[in-house]
Amino acid sequence: MPHGFDPVVSVVIPCHDYARYLPDAVSSVVAQTFRDWELVIVDDGSTDDTAEVAKGLIARHPDRRIRLLRQANAGVSAARNTGIEAAAGRYILPLDADDVIAPTMLEKTVAVLDGDPGIAIASTDVFTFTDDDLPPQAVPLPAYSRELMLQRLIMFYCSLYRREAWQAVGGYDESMRAGEDWDFWIGCVEHGFDAHHIHEPLFGARNKDTGLHLEAAENDLAIRARIVVKHPGLYKPVTRGWAHAVLAQDAEACLRDENVPDDILTRAAEMDQFLGAVMALQRTTRVQYYHIRRLEKALAAHTGTAAPPTREGAPAATAAAVP
Repeated sequence: MPHGFDPVVSVVIPCHDYARYLPDAVSSVVAQTFRDWELVIVDDGSTDDTAEVAKGLIARHPDRRIRLLRQANAGVSAARNTGIEAAAGRYILPLDADDVIAPTMLEKTVAVLDGDPGIAIASTDVFTFTDDDLPPQAVPLPAYSRELMLQRLIMFYCSLYRREAWQAVGGYDESMRAGEDWDFWIGCVEHGFDAHHIHEPLFGARNKDTGLHLEAAENDLAIRARIVVKHPGLYKPVTRGWAHAVLAQDAEACLRDENVPDDILTRAAEMDQFLGAVMALQRTTRVQYYHIRRLEKALAAHTGTAAPPTREGAPAATAAAVP
C-alpha cells in the first residue's frame, strides 16, 4: 500500500456476506477519474469469503490505498462508523458492497465541496440496475431542501460529505436497523449543515428482492416516528405527540391512517407512490426488453443471421454508459 499524504476522500464499504458483489463495488472505485482517495472495506462479521475476496482485491491493486478491517457482526451503521473512524480523508463517501458509483462520482462531488465551504454534503441522482443484462434505469431526485428533507428521504446514503458532519452528528445510529441514513441526514440538518444536489445519476443501486431498503419501506411510519422523537426540535407538537405514542403505546393503533398526523401520512403516501412507480417502470422495462430479445432471436433464426449479443460486463462498466 502506498504511503504519503492523507487522501482527500475516504470511501467506506461495509460488507456482510456480500463477497459476490464486492468486486463490482471496488472496481467502480478503482475506475474513478478522481484519484486521490483511499478505500476502507469493513468485513462486518461475514460468514462467507468476504475477507478472502477483499484481500485478493487489495493484492490486485497494490498501487491503490485499499485496506481491510474486520469486526464481529454489528450492522451497517456500526460498520460504517468503524470504517470512518479509521479513515483519513477529509471527505467521506459511504458505499454499500452491493452498489456501485459511476466513474465521475468523486470528481463531480469533490468539486462541489471544494468549491463552496458552506456546502457539507454533495448528493446525486441514482440509477438502478439488476444482476441480469437489463439496461440501468435513471431515477431523478429533487433539489436539496431542508424542509423537504424533514418530510421525506430525498437523497441516498451514498453522498459525499465532510468529516465534520459525521463528527457533529455523532456518526450513524447503531441501534437503527433501517432508516439510519435518513436519520443521519436529519442530524446534519439539525446541526446546520447544508447540501447540494447534482442532477446526474452517479450512484448505482443494485435492485434486488431483498435488502434493508425493503425493510425500510415496509416499516416507513415506525421509522418516521423514531426520527421525530430523536429530533423533536424540528417537528410540530402534534407530530411529536404521535411519534411518542407510536413508540411507547399501542403502535398498531397509532399507525392506522386515521391516527397519523396529516404531514406524516401525506409524505408516507408519496413515498409509497414513488416506490410503486419505480417498481412498475422496472417491471415494464424488463418485459419489453425480453420481448425484444425474443423477436430478435426469432428474426435471426428466420434469416439465418446471428442474433445481437447479450450485454455483458460488470455494473461499474454499465454505470459509465448512463447518460
